[in-house]
Amino acid sequence: MSDDSSVLRTKPVEDVLAQAGGPDGEGGDDGHGPGRLTRRLGPFDLMGFGIGIVIGTGIFTLTGIEAKNHAGPGVVVSFLIAGAVSLLAALCYAELASAVPTAGSAYTYAYATIGEVFAWIIGWDLILEFALGASVVARGWSGYLQELFDLPTSVFGEGSVVNVGAIAIVLLLGVVAVVGIRESARVTNTLVVVKVAVCIFVIVAGAFYVKAANLSPFIPPARPVEEGTSGLKQPVSQALFGIEPTAFGFAGVLTAAAVVFFAYTGFEAVANLGEETRKPSRDLPLGLLGTLAVCTVLYVGVSLVITGMVPYDELNEGAPIASAFEAVGAGWASTLVSIAAVAGLTSVILVDLVAMGRIGFSMGRDGLIPRSVAAVHPRWGTPWKITMMTVVLVAVLAGFVPLTALADLVSIGTLFAFVVVSIAVPILRRTKPDLPRPFRTPFSPVVPVVSALACVYLMSNLSLETWLRFAIWMVLGFLVYFLYGRRHARLNAS
Repeated sequence: MSDDSSVLRTKPVEDVLAQAGGPDGEGGDDGHGPGRLTRRLGPFDLMGFGIGIVIGTGIFTLTGIEAKNHAGPGVVVSFLIAGAVSLLAALCYAELASAVPTAGSAYTYAYATIGEVFAWIIGWDLILEFALGASVVARGWSGYLQELFDLPTSVFGEGSVVNVGAIAIVLLLGVVAVVGIRESARVTNTLVVVKVAVCIFVIVAGAFYVKAANLSPFIPPARPVEEGTSGLKQPVSQALFGIEPTAFGFAGVLTAAAVVFFAYTGFEAVANLGEETRKPSRDLPLGLLGTLAVCTVLYVGVSLVITGMVPYDELNEGAPIASAFEAVGAGWASTLVSIAAVAGLTSVILVDLVAMGRIGFSMGRDGLIPRSVAAVHPRWGTPWKITMMTVVLVAVLAGFVPLTALADLVSIGTLFAFVVVSIAVPILRRTKPDLPRPFRTPFSPVVPVVSALACVYLMSNLSLETWLRFAIWMVLGFLVYFLYGRRHARLNAS
């Protein structure tokens, strides 16, 4: 371990395993923490959580937005690229999650490998990812529900001053997240069955309406962006190399890949459930890789069918799937899609809230935030205080702040976390060569290095304004760390 006063001090892996109850759950909590989480989840529960958070806003909205503005039918390639990068990161996550099953996932991996300050950055970054993700999705949920049941726009949807619908769903699901992980799993698994079934329906039914002419050209030729578009919306890679901003072409496919990466964000939440998994060495890799495989197949199938049903430049950005069925005279199908959207977005919000509670639990246990807020409820077995605090935060954001413009922040935050996780794999192999690794990332260090570089490249395709907002959030995080976290960290007393 590093010098106790250093911001690069690391947390011994042995301490992490002792707090978590060992690689597969015996023991747990060493007497200095807020309590221990209860192991109740199996591989299918983990896949339910993973699919529950991944399939949501991405498939129901981003497909239309990115096909229409950046990639055309080539958005299918964008989803494949984003899925491939996610797979590389998932292989790295699977090794670390099976070797070090913990509630903090990337935060704890960074703490055990590259140092406390990097762990704090990742924890702060993940809070941003899940809080904004839950808030954006809650507002989307409210809008879909308003359209489905023709509810008053004064309290539902983006036209409301106070989005009561978004606040209500966050508070309701917050109760489920606090009461217990088993209850959360049951609700999530039920919703996942509904939306996966409807996604399969979209692929099968939509295939009958596909016209080859709509898929040609598959990647529309590049064209200049509209005049008057702010330079801050230009991808960083184009700004750095002085490339003229363009839409479509392969550059457009890459830009769309960086944005639709949002559609894959969240599968890493499975790793946050390591301390609540019955057999983490086996079940965590299955949950991570199974989630990604199912979601990639569904994304590619849905995006191919939708761009084949309707010309890409005529897609509705708000509800592309439902509007595509309406455009071909199958309005009855759009109702089913809207029901799936409500179910899909509900499960995303729930898993976001569960994941935020586990990250806060880990940071509180380490003293980087007040330890009292990370207490585990004696009956429910969940970190109830920090979960309730995050629920209130998300409810306020969802009720009062239109967060659509900040959706890219979720992508950049996730990609940054993936970079750290990828780097952590070869570092931990070097520093802890004898640590049992039930799952090993193949071809290390090649795969982890490629994963990190691919994530950085996708980050470079996000806009300048996204990078600026991310930088501001990180500066705030550094202030909190140096004013509180560093002095109160548990390692100070080690």
